Parts: sequence; C-alpha cells; structure tokens
Amino acid sequence: MSRDDHAPQAADPHEAAESLRASLAAAGIVLPSLAADTASPYLSLVTLGSVRADVALDLANALRRRPT
Repeated sequence: MSRDDHAPQAADPHEAAESLRASLAAAGIVLPSLAADTASPYLSLVTLGSVRADVALDLANALRRRPT
C-alpha cells in the first residue's frame, strides 16, 4: 500500500497512537513515549519518541516479518 506523503489524512492521533500501541504490544514491543502530539492538534501527529537500540531492532525485524 502506497500513500502520498503530501496528501493530508483524516485520522485521530489518539486513536492512531492506541492502535499502534496495541499492534506493537502484540509483537512484544513497547515504545514508552508513544502518544498523540498535543502541541499541534491540527496536524494529527503521533509522537513515537526515543527507544533503546534493541527495541528499534525488534521493531525493524517485526516490520520485515509482516505479511505482504
């Protein structure tokens, strides 16, 4: 699935953050700083935050294993 990076998408950042949190948890991954960005609500941003290198590797591996 391809997305146009310049086209705004209507999505609630709080719902998106919780959906991502649940999906990551199912893969055994926790991003401690994952949250909706409340500083710019009109942009619908989700903050992923900083993670340890081993968590970043776990996330990369989980994305590689995803079904196509």
